[in-house]
Amino acid sequence: MPALACLDSYAADVFIPPSPPPSTATVVDTWNPSLSSSLYRIDGWGAPYFVANSSGNISVRPHGSDTLPHQEIDLLKVIKKVNDPKQTGGLGLQLPVIVRFPDVLKNRLECLQSAFDSAMQSQGYESHYQGVYPVKCNQDRFVVEDIVRFGSQFRFGLEAGSKPEILLAMSCLCKGNADDAFLVCNGFKDAEYVSLALMGRKLALNTVIVLEQEEELDLVIDLSQKMNVRPVIGLRAKLRTKHSGHFGSTSGEKGKFGLTTTQIVRVVRKLSQACMLDCLQLLHFHIGSQIPSTSLLSDGVAEAAQLYCELVRLGADMKVIDIGGGLGIDYDGSKSGESDLSVAYTLEEYAEAVVASVRYVCERRSVKHPVICSESGRAIVSHHSVLIFEAVSTVKPAAHQADPDDIQFLLESEEAYEELYSAVMRGDHERCLLYVDKLKQRCVEGFKDGVLSIEQLASVDGLCEWVLKAIGGSDPVQTYNINLSVFTSVPDLWGIEQLFPIVPIHKLDQRPGTRGILSDLTCDSDGKIDKFIGGESSLPLHELESNGGGGGGGRYFLGMFLGGAYEEALGGVHNLFGGPSVVRVLQSDGPHSFAVTRALPGQSSADVLRAMQHEPEMMFQTLKHRAEEVMRTKGGEEEEEEDEEAEFGNVAACLDRSFHNMPYLATEEVSMSNSLSAGINNLGFYYCEEDGFDYLSA
Repeated sequence: MPALACLDSYAADVFIPPSPPPSTATVVDTWNPSLSSSLYRIDGWGAPYFVANSSGNISVRPHGSDTLPHQEIDLLKVIKKVNDPKQTGGLGLQLPVIVRFPDVLKNRLECLQSAFDSAMQSQGYESHYQGVYPVKCNQDRFVVEDIVRFGSQFRFGLEAGSKPEILLAMSCLCKGNADDAFLVCNGFKDAEYVSLALMGRKLALNTVIVLEQEEELDLVIDLSQKMNVRPVIGLRAKLRTKHSGHFGSTSGEKGKFGLTTTQIVRVVRKLSQACMLDCLQLLHFHIGSQIPSTSLLSDGVAEAAQLYCELVRLGADMKVIDIGGGLGIDYDGSKSGESDLSVAYTLEEYAEAVVASVRYVCERRSVKHPVICSESGRAIVSHHSVLIFEAVSTVKPAAHQADPDDIQFLLESEEAYEELYSAVMRGDHERCLLYVDKLKQRCVEGFKDGVLSIEQLASVDGLCEWVLKAIGGSDPVQTYNINLSVFTSVPDLWGIEQLFPIVPIHKLDQRPGTRGILSDLTCDSDGKIDKFIGGESSLPLHELESNGGGGGGGRYFLGMFLGGAYEEALGGVHNLFGGPSVVRVLQSDGPHSFAVTRALPGQSSADVLRAMQHEPEMMFQTLKHRAEEVMRTKGGEEEEEEDEEAEFGNVAACLDRSFHNMPYLATEEVSMSNSLSAGINNLGFYYCEEDGFDYLSA
């Protein structure tokens, strides 16, 4: 029997069921944004800041639960404003883009303060809460300045862990007139670091030097005497309490930072001998990020409170207990304490547990209630920014149409083919899978030996894919190519397998038609996203119109949420893909409910080259000079020389634009006016006053 006849026989007898008679009834798809919200768990991880609106787009609720309907910000409208060309009223920024929402940042600070205020009031706590933001979570200038400004009413401060961070923190606190706010100085310290911290006290800043290593105390004592500054000292304790997840690895007795009980006793004695025991005023500890439950939190805080009371007993002038970080967020919407992706408590329950534990221990020991400080960076900044990127094309599993001549050899020589045929005829799907693998392996070996041609191998692959599809054994998952670098924009996903919610920001009123994984632009096999929240290995997605591209309504935008902490600071320039564009969006009472107040284009090719010690200007001149030499060697008639001169101008302009443009795919037509010199002389910084008036346009 000819191979094609066999295929036809399979189709008739086994694989292809008879088509149902055409229906005259109209099938109505009842899919709606509410179903998408459940599918992507938006109501879980997104509350109270992100919702699927009635138009099928993601909306941002900038004031959380207090957001009024007319204040919601449609993310798709923001991207249209950001990405549309300047001549049509847009900002002309290329994707990917980080969209920051300072109103969300303000709401997070207010909710954190309110939670502790309420807990203290309800429990009769006789001191107050005064938090700090660890700038390592996101050192962006405007993020830090916003936190200082928004937190000034409740003396919210900053935490630094390096010399550049302490310079940043001192400057922002001075600028914000936040003299009473804490400036907590953590991390490894040398003489210069300690001098900077002491200089902060000379500048009337409320600087606290936290001892992470015992030997740092000698530096503090020596330099404070030389600079004639009375320091405020804290110490970080290594607690015995720790949690077992990934984020708990920095806590416990084996933790990277902190002093053991033996070292704490020696520090107290040395301070007493130096007549500086009154300078010891703060106890700091850190159980670990993403603390999963309030029971673990209460155990750690109670242990630290006992240490605090012991320091009081030993004569230290203790005033503050700094509970460190650990306030977690719900990345997957499960509200569970069983993984690193979620937590089993609310913000209010977290604050109640902390206050109750400190109060109970201190009252039992007859110690005055201390000021409670926390370093809740992840919980403050994660929600306020969204990374938007575009799916530009898809790779679908496609079966090659088997040519009868190319698979005729199977009937003549391949036992595996006969076994597959028999399994198909019996309807034995399990054996079909086994024999498909066997047939493909035998044919690959034949191809390696030079027995089979590439056409024959392709036909075998097509036949096998056809069999798998017919028995329901093929993989329906598509690969969506995204205009993004995972290493640059989502480094934690690659480095520690941290998962973030990823959702289409539009088309949520339409049923997703397929499932997909995401493949980034880098030439690296790790540059993909194939794990998603909810334990999924693929993501429900919509089919691309015209296979993506820049064709107007055919574009498909995805958003990664809850990535406002750490991702920007940790991202590198792998494959020389630089950072994304960044815009700052405030809620306004205008027609679109928002105003873009700041916008900064992403790093150009010149920027990332310069970051790796290259000199783009010299590179451009070298390539331009080579183009001139090539044109000169061609020679030719006068008319040809004119053409060559025009060609040289085009080459130079092309090189110029390539240095200036972002390294990512240009899904819209590239402007011919871009130039390297313009990129160097103009930082591309857009600024609009927060009253919504665009001074640049005016």
